[in-house]
Amino acid sequence: MGKSPAFEKELSTEEKIKAAARIVFAKKGFAAARTRDIADTAGINLALLNYYFRSKQKLFDGIMREKLQEFFGKVAPIMIDTTTTLETKIETFVAHYTDMLIKNPELPLFVMSEIRTHPQHFAQISPIHQILNESSFVAQLKEKRPEVHPLHFLMSMLGLTVFPFIAMPMMKSIASLDDEAYTRMMEERKKLIPLWMHTILDKKPNT
Repeated sequence: MGKSPAFEKELSTEEKIKAAARIVFAKKGFAAARTRDIADTAGINLALLNYYFRSKQKLFDGIMREKLQEFFGKVAPIMIDTTTTLETKIETFVAHYTDMLIKNPELPLFVMSEIRTHPQHFAQISPIHQILNESSFVAQLKEKRPEVHPLHFLMSMLGLTVFPFIAMPMMKSIASLDDEAYTRMMEERKKLIPLWMHTILDKKPNT
């Protein structure tokens, strides 16, 4: 049995609001974004936005949770898989993360804004604490390099993967690259970053 026209209209309006909110939050950040800005971008009146989402915080939480679930839904199984090697986890993690950022290049700034302004709130709605403390990925890191805190490695891997998307406008300008050329470069990094991370793992400090 198909969905009723009223349901289809409701679904499309809600998605329209979310799409507009992603644009406004990414451009202005949570604090500076106004619900009126979101309503205008969505092409609806403010009363209709308030009908679907009672507050800016609830709208932001919904979008953030949606993005985190999209990411961690792919990444968490990689991190906790006890049947794969550390090297395979790194390669798969970087590939999935890069693919997601190519599709959602605004996501890093969107997430960083929330981390900086509401770090505790971000920690509550993301499973990052569980991954850091219970994953086989971290256990394998500790076994491989027990003298190095796993967070050092994770920060390095995330930095190499995320920074090119944060700095994308500047990098494209410096190198005179269009969108297609820059995307090809990001695809190349899916192979390069694991190589660099393997080098870090294998490089022992001078004693």
